[in-house]
Amino acid sequence: MIYYDKLIFEISKPGRIGHNTPKNDFPKAVLPSSLLRDEDAMLPEVSELDVVRHYTNVSKKNFGVESGFYPLGSCTMKYNPKINDELASLSGFQNIHPLQPITHAQGFLRIYNELSIYLSEITGMDAYSLNTYAGAQGELAGLMIIKKYHEDRKDFKRKLIIVPDSAHGTNPASATVAGFDVLEIQSNPDGTVNMDALRASLSDEVAGLMLTNPNTVGMFEKDILEISDLIHDCGGLLYYDGANLNALLGVSRPGDMGFDITHLNLHKTFSTPHGGGGPGSGPVGVKSFLAPYLPGPIVEKIDSKYHLVTPSQTIGPLSNFYGNASVYLRAYVYILTLGKEYIPMIGKLATLNANYIKESLKDLFKLPIKEHAMHEFVYDGLLNNPHQIKTLDIAKRLLDYGIHAPTIYFPLTFSQSLMVEPTESESLETLDHFIETMRTIVDESNQNPDMIKTAPHHTIVRRLDEAKAARNPIVKFKDII
Repeated sequence: MIYYDKLIFEISKPGRIGHNTPKNDFPKAVLPSSLLRDEDAMLPEVSELDVVRHYTNVSKKNFGVESGFYPLGSCTMKYNPKINDELASLSGFQNIHPLQPITHAQGFLRIYNELSIYLSEITGMDAYSLNTYAGAQGELAGLMIIKKYHEDRKDFKRKLIIVPDSAHGTNPASATVAGFDVLEIQSNPDGTVNMDALRASLSDEVAGLMLTNPNTVGMFEKDILEISDLIHDCGGLLYYDGANLNALLGVSRPGDMGFDITHLNLHKTFSTPHGGGGPGSGPVGVKSFLAPYLPGPIVEKIDSKYHLVTPSQTIGPLSNFYGNASVYLRAYVYILTLGKEYIPMIGKLATLNANYIKESLKDLFKLPIKEHAMHEFVYDGLLNNPHQIKTLDIAKRLLDYGIHAPTIYFPLTFSQSLMVEPTESESLETLDHFIETMRTIVDESNQNPDMIKTAPHHTIVRRLDEAKAARNPIVKFKDII
């Protein structure tokens, strides 16, 4: 490929032009000298053909759901149907401006309103705000609602948020940012809530409990109704982390379990591709008694028209306008495409696929939790491992076979965790290929362990010093010249 494996700056030659900027007839803006550059920006000078070849080549180095199997546990990296992209790309949606009059945005506002209704029905909530961005911001919004709810009741002593030690790391972080003290409680070996530990933690200082169901290791909280009663009886609220909702769609609803607040990761469950850090979306839903606290504005239909309304006791806006519009469009299309007839198949097929892989490889991998899993499950290293092959080695070797590695070393409750989530959109043939590949890797680990320990061998880069990369990242071309 000649020089197309290089950075675009490395193929730059002075005087080459790859663009044609139209003439600007507008008067130049007068900027203060403090905002003006002292020297020209460092930009590559390349021809249009070189630009096209360079970025086409770079795109082939990325791995995504459309490249191969992506069983990334706890992240639900599933296929995004093309109709979602096509409809979200219509000019009427792409060219809308958040400051234009709402009379000119009725179609968009209708989608916001109807999507809120659909999400309420799917989760058993009564109202949603689409104001928040990614899931962690949805968590923060939910915790701010909990805080304001107790403060409005003059119950200022409620400073504690209970978080199981098996929870996602964003849970205690969001609680801390919202101004709460975090009370971590011990989980059972399968990650479910330890009921004795929960009872011992209850007091009139508890503001709420944050819970993911199914939990981080893919187990359903069988005691959820009792948990709900315990939290509500002590005056607290129950918060649902929607990261694993994919396992329950159309089968079970958080609102029916007793949850008062939930955030949803629309970019996971409702099929917007979110690799590489975005885009995300975390709308927050509540039961009716908490609806006045939702972040605004929200969209309501009044006299056949759609209006932006600020809830009476709102915690305030958490985004400049109305959240991540493109993700909402895709979620709306996804829900309408499936309809109430097929949404229940998502959780069922996700659960079926996960358990199929789990049972198919249990003769080779340690299975710390043997019970029926939901959408994801965890292995804990090889059963027979004379050459001390680590989970990291297996993950790296999978890359050589064109399969993205599952989540590794999480949850922290197991030393060699390998968390697999196949999602509902993968075919039986893909699952069988993954199972066969895992068996091949195990055979290689016995016959040629050095090949596994030095993998990957066929990727653009070999195994990296990840600690050094995290502590000393080189992110600018200037840093390497």
